[in-house]
Amino acid sequence: MGMTSRERVLAALRHEQPDRTPRDFWAEPPAWQRLFAHVGHTDKDRLLDALGVDVRHLEAPAPAEQALGGGLFQNFWGERYIYQHTPWGPMREDAKGALAGAESFAALEKFPWPSPDCLDRSQLKAQCRRHADRALLYGFADIWQRPALVRGWEGMFLDMAERPDWAHFLSRKFTDFYREDYTRAAELTQGRIDLYLVISDLGSQGGPLISLTMFREFIAPYLKELCDCIHGLGGRALYHSCGMIRPFIPELIACGVDVLDPIQPTGPEMQPESLKREFGGRLSFHGGIDMQNLLPKGTPAEVAAEARRYGEVLGRDGGYILGPAHLFQPDVPPENILALYGND
Repeated sequence: MGMTSRERVLAALRHEQPDRTPRDFWAEPPAWQRLFAHVGHTDKDRLLDALGVDVRHLEAPAPAEQALGGGLFQNFWGERYIYQHTPWGPMREDAKGALAGAESFAALEKFPWPSPDCLDRSQLKAQCRRHADRALLYGFADIWQRPALVRGWEGMFLDMAERPDWAHFLSRKFTDFYREDYTRAAELTQGRIDLYLVISDLGSQGGPLISLTMFREFIAPYLKELCDCIHGLGGRALYHSCGMIRPFIPELIACGVDVLDPIQPTGPEMQPESLKREFGGRLSFHGGIDMQNLLPKGTPAEVAAEARRYGEVLGRDGGYILGPAHLFQPDVPPENILALYGND
């Protein structure tokens, strides 16, 4: 008898060989719509079941976004963005955040920061019951990147160099919010959540966005605090960062990161063979299938071959969950998504 989805994922995260490589799935809304049009229905659970996806993402809706006029929108954190049209629906494109023009520390303090009460967790118990045999992932915590979106990237970089108390203030706001959010979610679901997401992009295509010194001052303390919280709740920390981030990986492990996503294949240093060889005993991996070239431009056979490669390399003796190297984008042909999961 085969493993359940949850047993499969947890075995892999214990670095034990599961009966097959576990699978996860996430996609931008327009990519969902394109895939639904291809399969002929709009039932997410039915589609994920057909793809053999082992992880389900719990949902706690946030407050509705505000329309600011001129096509600009703002979310509950103060991130601002516009929507770009695609044939399958709108895609968000970030703009300068609500605090990009802040000229004093008092302006940061006076901003109407959200309370953890604003998230609707009322359906978490029902979602857990519905997905009783799946591994469960919760959250969208951020400790640096989304603060930088609210502040504006230029402002955040200048703050770290010239006004470090401003940068720490922003990261503290987000960290405190998500520690409380994750604690409430764990209590509501009686510790059923397996993975908690933490997001902060550290890399570009060619290398790190910041120095290790800056990482250790402005990110590591908050990341460790959140990882410690997650471990105290009985979960594992799934950390997301795009880009070439190999220099940060030992630091992430030291902070308590359990699973690294999306292992974007930006060059030789981010290839699965070397990552498994150097870090495979201390870290699990999630994602990795190239979203920039292979998935939008490759053939289904090429996608399937790369999925097998990642499963064989990163999944040897456990430690890997198959998925794309970012959310599926709307330019990915549905045939390639199906091929990734062995349904071509």
